[in-house]
Amino acid sequence: MGKHVLVIEDEPNIIEAISFILSRDGWTVDTHSNGHDAVDVVLSKTPDLVILDVMLPGRSGYDILTDLRERPETAGLPVLMLTARGQNKDREMAERLGASRFMTKPFSNADVLEALRELVPA
Repeated sequence: MGKHVLVIEDEPNIIEAISFILSRDGWTVDTHSNGHDAVDVVLSKTPDLVILDVMLPGRSGYDILTDLRERPETAGLPVLMLTARGQNKDREMAERLGASRFMTKPFSNADVLEALRELVPA
């Protein structure tokens, strides 16, 4: 049984890049691109890890992360947050809300793979 990641991101080029590198590394990749029903999608897909963009249509990644952390079934789910703004306040907010890891765009493929392997050991 492979590892399963859900990518919640609305930029097609980033979705494509992440999907490609993770599939090649043996991950099953599901993608979702809006914030409105992202929590429902996490609950229905039950991934091993979520890659969550901060800026999403509908709801922010911070709101989604807050919801995930408040639910018993997703409270311990590893979440890697992505943001285009690498400001300290963004990082602090992500950490305060319970993000497992925080990464600024643009990021390298190697960084994403390394973070996921640390968050979900084989």
